[in-house]
Amino acid sequence: MARDTSRDGFLNRLELFVLTHFRGLWWLIQQSPQLTRWVNRFLSNRTIYRVDTRPYPFSLMTLDEHIPDTDRPKKTDTYTSWESLIDRTYTGRHLPPDPEFNQRVDLPDPQEAAVLFRKRNGETIYSEKSTLLFPYWAQWFTDGFLRTDRENRLRNTSNHHIDLAPVYGLSRQKTYLLRTFSGGRLKSQQINGEEYPLFFYEDPEQGVIKAEFQDLYIPLNDEVRLPPERKAKLFAMGVERANVQIGYVMLNVICLREHNRVCDILAATYPDWDDERLFQTARNILIVTIMKIVIEDYVNHITPYHFNVILDPLSFTDEKWYRQNWMTIEFDFVYRWHSALPETFIFAGDRLPMTSSLWNNQMILDRGVGTILEETCAQPATQIGLFNTPDFLVDLTEVPTIALGRKTQLASYNDYREAYQYPRVTRFNQISGNPETQALLEQLYGHVDNVELYVGLYAEDAPEHAVLGPLITRMIGIDALSHVLTNPLLAENIYNKDTFSPVGWEIIHETKTLSDLVNRNVVFEDGPFNVTFYRS
Repeated sequence: MARDTSRDGFLNRLELFVLTHFRGLWWLIQQSPQLTRWVNRFLSNRTIYRVDTRPYPFSLMTLDEHIPDTDRPKKTDTYTSWESLIDRTYTGRHLPPDPEFNQRVDLPDPQEAAVLFRKRNGETIYSEKSTLLFPYWAQWFTDGFLRTDRENRLRNTSNHHIDLAPVYGLSRQKTYLLRTFSGGRLKSQQINGEEYPLFFYEDPEQGVIKAEFQDLYIPLNDEVRLPPERKAKLFAMGVERANVQIGYVMLNVICLREHNRVCDILAATYPDWDDERLFQTARNILIVTIMKIVIEDYVNHITPYHFNVILDPLSFTDEKWYRQNWMTIEFDFVYRWHSALPETFIFAGDRLPMTSSLWNNQMILDRGVGTILEETCAQPATQIGLFNTPDFLVDLTEVPTIALGRKTQLASYNDYREAYQYPRVTRFNQISGNPETQALLEQLYGHVDNVELYVGLYAEDAPEHAVLGPLITRMIGIDALSHVLTNPLLAENIYNKDTFSPVGWEIIHETKTLSDLVNRNVVFEDGPFNVTFYRS
């Protein structure tokens, strides 16, 4: 049964219709670079301006009980303080806290609400559009900037930039530990004729970290509990989660290889450059290359539109939304795509539990990055939404997320629809056309106004050929575009050949897709590997 879209608003429905029809017209528009830039600017601005722009009046600092009352507004107040405007160790927020909504006695217990995320009869719903590479990339890419502090979940450890922290570390001191200080290169080793980071442990049996990496990060509990044979193959990379799953590791390895490849090209082209200039320029080139892939490959995969957005940062520097980045709790919630990861996956032709790919770099060393990535792209991701989260992740991720939404006093799903220029829904069938979803939502929440943001986001049905529902797609578009395009490397006086060098400028602009990046950094015999977010 189709979702009732009558409460999506006429202009929203019209825009979706125009962007998902008239394929020939959109193809014709994109044959003209000038017209493409104009449409790209118009659509990007139209997306970003649908919600109030940065700076945000509030942050999660307002709710922190561990700082003196004199340094913050009272929990019952919602006014702006200087500290909440500048202290980016606290996560930002788009809407003010709503304590009244979150203290309602009729909200279901988070464990009870988790039934919405559990699979029905163990059935897995596969995506019709996305390969398994899609959730692998999403986890790796967002883990560099959506970094909730494990000790205080109102705070974060993020630099608030797309800076490839998983590759380079979160600080200059961490980056130094990963550098060779020769030729601008990152530390690496050759295994089976291919380049990988150095191993992290000196003595895996005793859990002794190599002296050169002692200050890189404190291992997570999951890593500490690993058997020695798993620890022995963990790599020294930028953040504590970088070894968590083979998809994450492979993308980090590709970036290390690309950094060192670019360094060698720069060194050969500019022999008078010293190590520091080679390193810094290669890092800048790689960061912008990844942002280009994000916009022109990854984001275009998410939408159902016939027009493909492009990375054209110089079109936006005069916009009022062009402000310093600050990650928000809402951006964190719209990227909790636990349901996109299947329970099992195919590896070397065998079906294995997804848990076997955690902290298991031996898998990569046995078969090579290119081979595994091609196999990854030959199998589907699972559909993002309700009733599809792997069993091992429901209690680990979904229940705490629902609880965090209440702790941070997020406004209701309907309040966010209104804030993002969608009319408020009045019936459950305007959220989802699935009768079981409607019945459970009504049973748990009673009325559509009681539905929480996190639940509502993932209860929405996605339009045809889209990956996500309407509200979550809009929220991602606003934050993703405004965060990419305000990166310092894309500023009008920085984004030029002087910053990246003529040869670096060429590398950036010749890269269109993730496949381009991967296939110039892997060994293949029978032609390039098939690396794509799209199912055939």
